[in-house]
Amino acid sequence: MYLEDLNIEYDKLQKKYGAKELDSIYNGGCQKNPDICFVFMNPTGRNIASDKSWHGRKSPWIGTKNIWDLFDSLDLIDKDIYQEIKDKKGSEWTPEFADKVYENVEKHNFFITNLGKCTQVDARVLSDEVFKKYLKLLEKEIEILNPKVIILFGNQVSSIVLKQKISVSQSRKKVYEKKIKGQVYRAYAVYYPVGNGRFNIDKSIEDIKWIMKEELGKVVQ
Repeated sequence: MYLEDLNIEYDKLQKKYGAKELDSIYNGGCQKNPDICFVFMNPTGRNIASDKSWHGRKSPWIGTKNIWDLFDSLDLIDKDIYQEIKDKKGSEWTPEFADKVYENVEKHNFFITNLGKCTQVDARVLSDEVFKKYLKLLEKEIEILNPKVIILFGNQVSSIVLKQKISVSQSRKKVYEKKIKGQVYRAYAVYYPVGNGRFNIDKSIEDIKWIMKEELGKVVQ
């Protein structure tokens, strides 16, 4: 099975739980044994790839700026690409530029996804029940990817994926085991770094740098 095979199921769930006028947002990056699989919450209409007129990849954070500050601070994106992102308005992204950005993500050997792929018009909070509809599909993604480490953003996503109550503030730099079909993956819960969690981005960066050093032997200044 390939990651693209899951998109049909994501589109079915978009019709049930997402905005009817928007498309699902899937994932993107290194698809074979990435160093890190980053798992966010769910996309919003700020991602211009969710527009039905968009004829390009449907990957997270297309047309946005703030999340790329995190990846820049972690040396996970080339400086010239990052500067292009910061210089562009969201509406100025093209499918070709989105491909350029995600080719750079792949070059840096990481993968970006959301637990929920159901795009909403805004940053409304989704219920645990909706996110749980996506859990088996996310586990299939992880099984296909086989990442070295999984980084889960926020209490809600971490709790659902790890199937236990997680408080990020009490779990910093603590490794959890995520078992999928007999395979054990190392996972960490990290502060959500954008939107209402923007004020926690420094803690996110600190913890991810520590994880990269401990798990991957990579030191980021």
